[in-house]
Amino acid sequence: MADKGIPSWPKVTIRLYDDHNAEVKIAGRSHPVNHHDPRQAAIQLVSERAAQLGRPVKATAVESDGASWPLIIHPDGRVESVDVDVKSKKPIWPIIVATVLAGLLIAGTVLWLVVLRKPSDNVTQPTVSPKLPELPGPSVGPDQFSARPVPPGWTATASWTVDLDPDTKPAVSPTGREVAIITQDEKIAVFDDTGKVLWQDKVPRGAESPVYTTIDGKPVVAVVAPESLYYWAGDGAEAVELELPNSASVQFFGASPLVVLGSEGGASVVSGGELKALPAPERLATLLLAEGDKGLSARYRGPLYWDQPGKETVTVQPAKPKGATGINHIVAASPGRALVIWNTPVADKVIPVVHDSTSGAAVATCPTSAPNKAAGWQWLPDQAGKVAAWGECLINFTTNKTSAYKDFQPQSITGLTIYGQALSTLVAGTPGGKFRQLQPGTARPWGVAGTRAIVVYDGTLYALDKK
Repeated sequence: MADKGIPSWPKVTIRLYDDHNAEVKIAGRSHPVNHHDPRQAAIQLVSERAAQLGRPVKATAVESDGASWPLIIHPDGRVESVDVDVKSKKPIWPIIVATVLAGLLIAGTVLWLVVLRKPSDNVTQPTVSPKLPELPGPSVGPDQFSARPVPPGWTATASWTVDLDPDTKPAVSPTGREVAIITQDEKIAVFDDTGKVLWQDKVPRGAESPVYTTIDGKPVVAVVAPESLYYWAGDGAEAVELELPNSASVQFFGASPLVVLGSEGGASVVSGGELKALPAPERLATLLLAEGDKGLSARYRGPLYWDQPGKETVTVQPAKPKGATGINHIVAASPGRALVIWNTPVADKVIPVVHDSTSGAAVATCPTSAPNKAAGWQWLPDQAGKVAAWGECLINFTTNKTSAYKDFQPQSITGLTIYGQALSTLVAGTPGGKFRQLQPGTARPWGVAGTRAIVVYDGTLYALDKK
C-alpha cells in the first residue's frame, strides 16, 4: 500500500525481542509487552492510538536480529506492509502478511495482518527520500485591513490574507522570503512573500507556533508538539521528528533549539538528527541558550561557559569596559550576544554592556544607569543582528553606537524600526534617529516578507502593501 497522505507522526516502533516479549514506542514513550503473541498485543496497542487519532499510523516493526519493515496500522486493527523498491536480485518478500484474529477495542471486530520474516533472508532496505503529501491548500485572497491603524510606511491594502490557528503566531524567516503559520485545520503552511503556498504538512493537535531556527548548520522551520519536536528543511522534504522525553521543554533563545529535560534532568542539543546530552554545567552556572551543538551558560557574576557533547568546557571572560570595577551580574543572552551589568566606583551607577558571547569583547556600551532601573530593562534584538533595544538603550550594531530614550520599553522590531512605549505612548523609530508617536492601537508587524508587512488580527494574517 502507498503511504501517501499519512502523516509521519507520531513515530511508532515495534521491537520484537523473543517469542513473548516486545516493546512498543509511541512518540518516545515506551510500552513493554509480555504476551503469548507479542505481535498481536503490540499491534493492538498501536491500533488503539490510531483510533484516538481517527486515522492510520505509520509504524516500523523491528525483528530481534535488527531487520525492520515499514507498516501501516489502521484503527480497526488491519496491518498493511508498505511497498519498497529494493535494488537487489534477492526476493523482496522476506515478510508474509497473514491474518490473525484478536479482540480489539472497536466493536469486537477485526482482522489482523501479522508480519513474519524468513530467518534466512537478510535484505537491506534502501534509503528513500520521502516527500510531503499533497494536501488541500488554505484559502488565500486579498482584503483590506480596517480593524486597527496601520503601521507607519504601510497601507491598509493586504495583497493576501490567510486564517491561522488563533492560539498561534506566524513566523517570518530571517531572509524575509517566507512566512510560516499553523492553519485552523492543524497544518503547517509556508508561503512566499506573494502568498503562494510553498509547502505544507500536517501537525499534531496542540502544536505550538512555528519557529525559524538552525539545526546541524542548516536553516529549518521547527514546531514543538506535545510529544515531539518536528523540523522541516523546506523544498518539499518530509519533517524530521525527534521524540521528546516526558516533561521536556524546548527553548529557542539561541540560534538553535535547546531541549531542557526538567529541573534535574539536564539539557540536550540537536545534532545529527538526534538529541545529544550537554555536559552538566559548571557549579552555580545557569544554562542560557544553544547555538548549534553547543550550550552557553553563565554564573551570576561571570564568567560564561560553552559546553559541547564530548568536549572540554570553554570559559569566556567578558572584557571589562572603561570605567567599570567588576561584574554586577550577567543578565541574559541571545545569538552571539551576552548582556552584562558592570559596577562603577559610584554606588548608584552601573554600565550595561553587550558582549560577544564567543570572544567576550564589548560590542555595545550603553549609557550609565541606576542599578534598579537597568535591572528592569527588557532585551529585544532583531533577527538579522543589526539593531537592538535593551530597555532605554537603543543599539546600532553596524555603527557600534548607542543612544538613550528615557522611559522606553521595547515591544517589537521590524527591519530597523523599533516599536515600543514611552510613558504609555506607542512610538516607533530607529536607533540614533527620531521616534514618532503612533495612534493608540496601531498594529505592530511580526516582520516584513518581501515588500509586505505581516500583521495579525482576530485569527487572520494580513500581508500589507508598502506605501
